[in-house]
Amino acid sequence: MNVLPDLIAPTAHDVVEAAHKLKGVAHRTPVLRSSSIDEMLGAQLFFKCENLQRTGAFKFRGAFNALAQLDADQRERGVITFSAGNHAQAIALAARLLDMPALVLMPDNAPTAKMAATREYGAQVLTYDPAAEDREIICQRLALERGMVLIAPSENRHVIAGQGTAALELLEEVPRLDYLFVGVGGGGLLAGSLLATKAVAPLCRVYGVEPEVANDGQQSLRAGHIVRIPLPRSTIADGALAQALGPMVFDIAQREAEGIVTASDEQLVQAMRFFAERMKIVVEPTGALALAGARHAGLDIRGSRVGIIISGGNVDLPRYARFLAD
Repeated sequence: MNVLPDLIAPTAHDVVEAAHKLKGVAHRTPVLRSSSIDEMLGAQLFFKCENLQRTGAFKFRGAFNALAQLDADQRERGVITFSAGNHAQAIALAARLLDMPALVLMPDNAPTAKMAATREYGAQVLTYDPAAEDREIICQRLALERGMVLIAPSENRHVIAGQGTAALELLEEVPRLDYLFVGVGGGGLLAGSLLATKAVAPLCRVYGVEPEVANDGQQSLRAGHIVRIPLPRSTIADGALAQALGPMVFDIAQREAEGIVTASDEQLVQAMRFFAERMKIVVEPTGALALAGARHAGLDIRGSRVGIIISGGNVDLPRYARFLAD
């Protein structure tokens, strides 16, 4: 098996290098405001809209940056990964742009729209039963059999660095943030955002936000070591159904994060409805984690400048409509 070197911890310099690699390839997504939410919370909120990124999520940043590091031999043999959706699409598109084959392992209950989009971007998709099979073991076996390079969704130096460019862009456009809220699944976006923020805005307090039923990161930071939870119960935030942070992500989060808070499904629906009704943008449940955390975690953000990373907008339209109608 070939694994892209990911035992070296990423640095803020890696985030800057990733920004250069992504220039002209990834969208520099807009930062939007809403006077209604500012008045509601008594704060100034700045929304970094990664739902408008290529493939509809921030994941394209890390995927392209990681694949761009590969040499000609590795590109010829191709890449393999595992993902519930957004990383899958990101790897598929990045591989197509860089002219290499891609194989993606997805859970058989992944959203239909995300699975279809991954195939449309050109990747081969295989499915597995998440209740009975270990995706990482399957991926490692396939990588060994086929000689492909395994690109993990979060626990990878270049993936983390690429994800951090979203926060870097936000801070370039909106300096002197007091808080930054970031959704957490595998934790790559949180880790990358922490590296970028602590380098250019060291006084900014960064919080991760997890679903209530998948709070492995919150438990880990409280315990001081990685806590692995059972397969999370159902949540509408399907992109954040992780069981444990990886060592690289955990080390960065433990060192730099203010903490990790949680949001309920009801709070995610409220945030999605706000985005649709007031800001006229489509945000998936996982993408709404950051705003839900800022609104409901009990932190006093009044009078503060608050960054919110909207991590994605890939929705199954019938399901999305039901969320907003209920």
